[in-house]
Amino acid sequence: MNQKERMLNGLPYKAWLDGLEEEREACKQFVYELNLLPPKERGQIPELLKKLLGKTGENVWIEPPFHCDYGWNIEVGNNFFANYNLTILDVGKVTIGKNAQIAPNVAIYTAGHPIHPESRNSGYEYGIPVTIGDNVWIGGNVVILPGVTIGNNVVIGAGSIVAKDIPDNVIAAGNPCRIIREITEEDRSYYFKKRKFDTESLTDMEETEHEN
Repeated sequence: MNQKERMLNGLPYKAWLDGLEEEREACKQFVYELNLLPPKERGQIPELLKKLLGKTGENVWIEPPFHCDYGWNIEVGNNFFANYNLTILDVGKVTIGKNAQIAPNVAIYTAGHPIHPESRNSGYEYGIPVTIGDNVWIGGNVVILPGVTIGNNVVIGAGSIVAKDIPDNVIAAGNPCRIIREITEEDRSYYFKKRKFDTESLTDMEETEHEN
């Protein structure tokens, strides 16, 4: 088993062997060119993301700058939006469902190193997959650590460090990230804290739901 195969199987591997370093350099060049697109040329971003990422749905957008290790180890669903400065270390596979919204300065880490210094100094590292479900909103400056699964219909509060799995239909926040409460039908009426949607916006949302 070569080092790339070891990496993809979640085993300890050496990142500079068997062509991995060259693949990362190619990705860096591609991402560099994407990040330097002038504003008038950023309409190219969806097509460039289809070339860079392993799998994309429809209506996918990432605001530059964006950073990743390989690109091909990332899958995103329909209606994916990520704001400025998303970093994904996609040593392990990163899978993100449909209707994801990611705020600025979010980091998704699948990569890690052994705890013991002698083991760490050996040069071995690892990648453990991260999975994020459908209809997830991740707040600004969130860090998601290796091996985490975030369920469907979840909100992760700004500044959180997500080290453990988060189930469906909850708001979670903090360092370490913990469940704050469930998301309920009552939340449908509010757009921010105790501020309710007005009649115009409610009508618009109802029409959109019928169209879908």
